[in-house]
Amino acid sequence: MANGQWYPKEWPALIRALAEGTLTPVTPKRAATVMLLKDTDTGPAVHMLRRRASMAFAGGAYAYPGGGVDPRDVDHLIRWAGPTRAWWADRLGVDETTAAQAIVCAAVRETYEEAGVLLAGPTPDSVVGDTTGDDWEADRAALVARDLSFAEFLERRGLVLRSDLLGAWTRWITPEFEPRRYDTWFFVAALPEGQRTRNVSGEADRTVWTTPADAAASYDKGELLMMPPTIATLRQLSRYAMAAEALAGAPGRDMTPVLARARIEDGEIVLSWPGHDEFTKHIPTGGAEA
Repeated sequence: MANGQWYPKEWPALIRALAEGTLTPVTPKRAATVMLLKDTDTGPAVHMLRRRASMAFAGGAYAYPGGGVDPRDVDHLIRWAGPTRAWWADRLGVDETTAAQAIVCAAVRETYEEAGVLLAGPTPDSVVGDTTGDDWEADRAALVARDLSFAEFLERRGLVLRSDLLGAWTRWITPEFEPRRYDTWFFVAALPEGQRTRNVSGEADRTVWTTPADAAASYDKGELLMMPPTIATLRQLSRYAMAAEALAGAPGRDMTPVLARARIEDGEIVLSWPGHDEFTKHIPTGGAEA
């Protein structure tokens, strides 16, 4: 039985166009996604959502809360707890501290927008509790509609962003032949005490808490559709017995970007992700996978 690797049928033609020089790669947009964990009797569970089948990119695939960086969060100096912006710039591999702030803001904002969980508090050592009231929901909806920037939201609420609750885990860049490209930083975080996830994402038709091992097993059986970075990170998370252990392991992880490579060799397309051999595909130049 085939596994659940997401593989758009358009890719072979796009790969050929790139090899022939008729396709110019687009610049990837910066994005962030968060693997939200909570401890259970069988180990840490991770919060996942299923993207609506109608979505243009990875429709029907299981993923984590995440989305693009908002340029409005670049220059606005927000209240900040945890490692400095300069530390984050070095950790994330970006040149500007403002860019690092925007990436971390995207991770925290998207977790709030798509899961209702907010990694921020009134003081540098606190986290908000219940975020389910009507006033919170109004602000969340304004963030989703981009009527309100995350920096403005934090300022209005008098909140401090808790960057110390995040661990940078890995970085993946969408292949050059894909027209919708993202340079995505993956973070890990633990569900704050007193908060709970909600199915509030307009991009998802289902949300689940599942152990990484169970999700990976369902992928291997072809029951769950996932993009390579999702299943790769699930396999990595399955090694940990507690959420705190995963967070503790984050600072030592390699943040070198993973970028898929495609070449035409001996009459077939070879698609590979460096360091992740399980995703390699051999596709006849006609387009059907070998």
